[in-house]
Amino acid sequence: MPLETVTPFTPLASTLGGVLIGLSAVLVMALFGRIAGISGITTGAIPARSDDWGWRLAFVLGLIAAPLLVGLVTGETIRQTVPDNLAAMVLAGLLVGFGTVLGSGCTSGHGVCGLARLSARSLVAVLTFMAFAFATVFLLRHVV
Repeated sequence: MPLETVTPFTPLASTLGGVLIGLSAVLVMALFGRIAGISGITTGAIPARSDDWGWRLAFVLGLIAAPLLVGLVTGETIRQTVPDNLAAMVLAGLLVGFGTVLGSGCTSGHGVCGLARLSARSLVAVLTFMAFAFATVFLLRHVV
């Protein structure tokens, strides 16, 4: 499947999404005293690894249910475009997992919550993963 080179401009949906992400980060911090980092929440949702797995499991299930609910309400199919190259997807998943462990967090933990807390470590993490994201998009669109 070829990568699309044009992304539609959706300011209302994007703004609403950003507000909801920010609200969820504030609520997780206020209610549970935790950072709303998806990798940490997901890892902690494994019952054997955490005594507070209930809210974590609910958070992960909400991530799955939200697009399904939007589809039911709007009648539109939620479309996600991913490459059909299984080997590349496995490699990408492993690299993201490795980066998450190496960076002690993910894009939501560092990019949303860490930057909001003015964390220098999160700033370095965000600059690093954004640089690699820019390079990856450039390579996929112009070289490969």
